Amino acid sequence: MARTAPKVDRLADEGEAMTDALATVLSVAEEKGTVTWSDVSDDLTSGEWGRLIESGLLIDADGEGFVVDDPEGVREALEESDPEPAEDDEDGGWSTWDKLAGLATLGLFAGYSLTSVRDAIGGVIDIALGPLAEILPFYVVILVLAVFTGTTSSILQDQLMDMEGMQDSQEQIKDIQNRLEDAKERGDDEAVERIEQEQMEAMTEQMGSMFAMFRPMVWIMLINIPVFLWIYWMVFGTGMSVEAPVMTFPILGEVASWQEGVAGPMQAWIVWYFLCSISFTQIIRKALNVETSPTAS
Repeated sequence: MARTAPKVDRLADEGEAMTDALATVLSVAEEKGTVTWSDVSDDLTSGEWGRLIESGLLIDADGEGFVVDDPEGVREALEESDPEPAEDDEDGGWSTWDKLAGLATLGLFAGYSLTSVRDAIGGVIDIALGPLAEILPFYVVILVLAVFTGTTSSILQDQLMDMEGMQDSQEQIKDIQNRLEDAKERGDDEAVERIEQEQMEAMTEQMGSMFAMFRPMVWIMLINIPVFLWIYWMVFGTGMSVEAPVMTFPILGEVASWQEGVAGPMQAWIVWYFLCSISFTQIIRKALNVETSPTAS
């Protein structure tokens, strides 16, 4: 089962005792076919036994005991699991390279307010993009760059966002809420207390998943900001004067200058860039089957 490994990983995050308990239950279940509390009561606490049932890894066998759901998947996950949390996991999945990219992105933001930084970035990027601007109309250059940034953004989101993990987290929260309601209806105060504790841990884990969602954004901005600053530098900077031919925007009509305001304070160049970027990004994501939000179950 595809969702067995995340369940085992969540147990591993709770400590080595839980993975040991799971390994014990798996061993007994494989030996006897089923496992009951009396079979493992000498090796497990009642809390660990209950947690295995709540995790969905231990399921009822029609009143004849319990069986391990997907034993092969559990065995493989136990072999791969590390009881010590990895350094990246403690930071929401951010590696050292992600953090360095974040720092670089913060530095690039200075280009929006400091002319010297913007001119420096524009001059460097112009080495690569300047020849393109010499052979193509500037509106085509912006379109090409919008396609480029849309493609890279889609690929980075697809590769760096753990959609399955976020979906698992949402399903876990929903499952906990359902079990909590059932426990309250039964008046089982002990189960309510245990499930509420599990709910707090799951919500903390979900916050970590939300933090991890910003990971691809760092890399996306690291690529997009220099491109955006180069366009700004071309339109307003000292590197090159860009004159726009007469263009006709949908609804907005003719535009004779890239600096002309066409949508309130928004000027023609930025409106054209966003129109191209939004349109082509949707096409690219559809073509590459990129998901940017968890799929509803």
